[in-house]
Amino acid sequence: MIIGKLVAIVLAVGVVLGLLFGSYYVVGPGTRGILITLGKPSTDVKMEGIGFKWPLASHIVPLSTRQQTNEVMAQAFSSDLQHVGVLVKVLYRTPESSIFNLYVKYEGDVFDSLVAPRVQEALKEVTALETAEGIAKKREVIKEKTLALSKSKIGDLLAIEDIVIEDVRLSKELEGAIEQKMVQEQEAAKARFTQQKAEVEARITIIKAEAEAKAIQIRGDALKDNKGVVDLMLLEKWNGITPSVVAGVNGPGMLLPIRGDK
Repeated sequence: MIIGKLVAIVLAVGVVLGLLFGSYYVVGPGTRGILITLGKPSTDVKMEGIGFKWPLASHIVPLSTRQQTNEVMAQAFSSDLQHVGVLVKVLYRTPESSIFNLYVKYEGDVFDSLVAPRVQEALKEVTALETAEGIAKKREVIKEKTLALSKSKIGDLLAIEDIVIEDVRLSKELEGAIEQKMVQEQEAAKARFTQQKAEVEARITIIKAEAEAKAIQIRGDALKDNKGVVDLMLLEKWNGITPSVVAGVNGPGMLLPIRGDK
């Protein structure tokens, strides 16, 4: 009898403790809670912190409001009918105003059921307007167009913060052709630079030659117009022991005295 009473007491205490601990919930940081009572979700979204609920009959489904990141692969075709695989990383966040609607419509699994299909659809539409080479080269353009189109398709239910193109996968033959074309373009650019450099150097040489010829012409004209300038220049350079007669422009000109020996 005593053992039976002890067992009954232990069971009763267990039930009480179970009901006690089952009568409250905790919503962690960066999350919101949907209270489900007998299978029916409450429109009153629970904020961070502790709260009370019906034991056994209710439970809390946590939904994150933090920014999340997931990858998605889109298989698409370019405008030149080349198969292209684009791997993107999607950064998204659930607005508090959409918590309840997202749970009811997608049971909280918003990426696989909402984000990924819309982003794949947007990528296919954007890549269909570009050649395979353009997709490989213009990643930033593809990213911006895909981001804008994804936002318009998803609407206000979810906030798409950013899209990062991690990889563009082409066939090996196409990759080789694009790489060869890029090498040819680099070589052509190098040849154009060399040609332009040679043309600039040639123009500089011509300009210098023209300037030097002009200077010589001006100097010659000045000497013709001022014949005494030659005599003056010779006199400035005389060191006192030059010949007594120095030829001028038109024959014998200046008679210089010869310094005698001391």
